[in-house]
Amino acid sequence: MGIFEDAEKGTKIIGGFFNLMAETPVIADKLLAAKMVIRFDYSDPDFSIVVDCSGDEIDVRPGDMDTKPLVEMSMSADIAHKFWYGKVNLTMALTRRQMIAKGPIPKVLKLLPAIKPSYAMYPVYLDQNGYEFYNIHK
Repeated sequence: MGIFEDAEKGTKIIGGFFNLMAETPVIADKLLAAKMVIRFDYSDPDFSIVVDCSGDEIDVRPGDMDTKPLVEMSMSADIAHKFWYGKVNLTMALTRRQMIAKGPIPKVLKLLPAIKPSYAMYPVYLDQNGYEFYNIHK
């Protein structure tokens, strides 16, 4: 079993973190400028989250399988969890097939500087929202 005991917990934690990033101007402004729709498909446990940056605000939609994304990212929930700590290099993870991306990968790679502040935010987010158990820094 992975870090998240079920899809509901994974969706709540990762989806909530996406919402926090959507409310953080230093990150959100750059994501909105990219005008992309990304669907993240996670395994162990299985859940999906669409992050729609094509409008005026970022819209995070857990479980949305109807929207056609520009980019699809597939990975285990554990890899995603480690990624938000800054412990997974996206380029290496793609090369090692720990993450599988469909769509314009160069556009995705250009977003890395935009999300860099999120690495420091993730452990704080976990602690502030009662998810201390998931904080690997403790």
